[in-house]
Amino acid sequence: MQTQNGGSPRARRVRRKVGDKNDSALTRDEQMMIQQAIENSKLDTSTTTDQVGEIPAGPIFHPTVEEFADPLAYIAKIRAEAEKYGICKIVPPEGWNPPCMVDMNSTKRFETKRQIVNRLQEGITFEDGARYDPHTYQVYASEQTKKWQQEHYPEGGMTLGALEKDYWGIVETGRTNFTAEYGNDIDCTSYWSGFPTSKRGRSMNGQDLKLERDKPEPKFGTPEYYEESWWNLNNISNTPGSVLRHIRVPINGVNVPWLYMGTLFSTFCWHNEDNYLYSINYHHKGAPKQWYGVPGTKKDADGLEKVFKNFLMQRMREAPDLLHHITTMFSPILLSKANIPVCKLAQFPGEFIVTFPRAFHGGFSYGPNIGEAVNFATPDWIAHGAAANERYRIFARPSVFSHDRLTFTICQYLDEHSIESCALLKQELYRVIQEEEMLRDRLEENGIKNVTSQVTLPKNRVDKLDAVSADYDDKRLCHTCKHICFFSAIACRCNQSRVSCLRHANWLCGCNNSQKFLLTWATTKEMRGVLATVSEHHKQMLCAETNEVKEENSKCIVADAGGGSVEDVDDLDDDLEDLIRPVEPPEVREEVNFPSRVVTGEGEKRKFGSEEVKLEGLSEAQIRYLEKVNNYVVPVEPCMSRTGVYAGAQGGTMNVGLGGLGPEKKIVQLQETIDLTGDSDSSGAGGGRGVGVDAFSPRP
Repeated sequence: MQTQNGGSPRARRVRRKVGDKNDSALTRDEQMMIQQAIENSKLDTSTTTDQVGEIPAGPIFHPTVEEFADPLAYIAKIRAEAEKYGICKIVPPEGWNPPCMVDMNSTKRFETKRQIVNRLQEGITFEDGARYDPHTYQVYASEQTKKWQQEHYPEGGMTLGALEKDYWGIVETGRTNFTAEYGNDIDCTSYWSGFPTSKRGRSMNGQDLKLERDKPEPKFGTPEYYEESWWNLNNISNTPGSVLRHIRVPINGVNVPWLYMGTLFSTFCWHNEDNYLYSINYHHKGAPKQWYGVPGTKKDADGLEKVFKNFLMQRMREAPDLLHHITTMFSPILLSKANIPVCKLAQFPGEFIVTFPRAFHGGFSYGPNIGEAVNFATPDWIAHGAAANERYRIFARPSVFSHDRLTFTICQYLDEHSIESCALLKQELYRVIQEEEMLRDRLEENGIKNVTSQVTLPKNRVDKLDAVSADYDDKRLCHTCKHICFFSAIACRCNQSRVSCLRHANWLCGCNNSQKFLLTWATTKEMRGVLATVSEHHKQMLCAETNEVKEENSKCIVADAGGGSVEDVDDLDDDLEDLIRPVEPPEVREEVNFPSRVVTGEGEKRKFGSEEVKLEGLSEAQIRYLEKVNNYVVPVEPCMSRTGVYAGAQGGTMNVGLGGLGPEKKIVQLQETIDLTGDSDSSGAGGGRGVGVDAFSPRP
């Protein structure tokens, strides 16, 4: 987790910015990567650039003033339809016209990233560009558009459709050199937000005046409305019902917006959001943005990653987490050819784009513009958050907040949950508790001492995540996988400043287990108590539901939701289980412990080394996951350059983030980390609409 000092006296947590990953210079493998880029450029780009115009449009929604009152309620209403596309556009009701509060006369300068657009397919790190104030950036960006128009459209005809083809021609062929300096990830607290700030304590960077808070809700379209509206991106993370409102420490780009100053062809590369959160992007002023989106289902997200890895095989060997760097762009036509659904939307001033959990998205600007974006989450997000948390542990990537902490925090606010989200929460609690109980017992059996009765640790605060709690979390990151050790951790006498999660106890150091000890911030009894509370609440919700429907329908609802008892938590409907990647907690032993086989049927067992373990208590989805994982048993050595294996204590090899399997001759590795070979407004770039040279002018 990175920290930085901003405009306020307190230190603010930040998520990683685009391009912050410092890639090592390409040396011996550079020629191979260049050769691959040449091979990629041999695609029939004339065909693919023409086909971009045929990509189907994403959904567009036009809420009424009444529907617009509550953003989370409205997004929940359209979710079933919109989520199938990964992204959607929301056009506010007539009368919506907030002022853009960016001070265009400010002399405060912000940083930019220099994007070599004709090399975006190579995944190279963005270098720092020049520093600009708002006025000088507008001059630079307007000149970029003028120059392109004079060179390529002296007689006119510079439409969005034409520019979209130009963009992909540059990206795919690399024959035209083009550089854009992108003002991305500008801290709205230290610089500006395009929205006015709240006086009622609704935003991290506003005021909380009691006299203002007691006033009635302002009317739509008034100046006060734009300050206090939950559609104000300073406020939306704190909307009633938002999971992120329990995070009371500012996290730039997550619950505090980032501002974006764009220019012609400046690019936001393919990515999905931190922790698989929702995101919402607002276009304040200027030229349109072109968006592309892929649904956030596991199948489609994995499909995009496979295309990505096949396209950049050599680069992925050097940086297995390259997709997390957000520095690579490739044509959506490649996704279409791989049967991965993809859509597009053009975003104009005054419009919102919403991205759904795990949905990959990317795009570019048609000229100078100003946008703003932030994350939010509803209770249904919990399953996606769990999947993201597991993925981060594979790549040893720190999370922007503790998933375990937030999971237990939202258990304190059960009235905000639907039946579906409560069932998902119950499932995640059960998984976490199962892992804690199994690993704590196994570690003690292996000689690690539980000092819970001798060492009193501060209790975890679960009503909210404040600055003190966040700082404490930063000090208990697992040495191996960077997971925040919220419930328990392993420490050793040899180094009091280092801890590991229970999965990676063997990799903490080379000391004997007798020198290590188990620290706990929550007992399994306390954790079981929380699960029982959630289960009882879920049962009551089901009972209330059955009183409102016919008896035959009520039985279906009860069956689909998985029942209400602790014992039945893992019997959830397959549709619910498919939303989360089930995770089998690893064995922690000194001997070989990778799954060597999975037997299905009656008396199911799983074999760890020479020990067979019954599969009782595991759901069908979990068993399917085990079977899938078992197909990818590979030697450690070929994985070293792909998954971050490094030389460990006493000359052994240790793998970063592969589930705690220890220094073995063989390890289980997921396919996603080794399979390296393996014209209208609605549609975006169509029609005859031209692009203004001074694109900070209002939409025509």
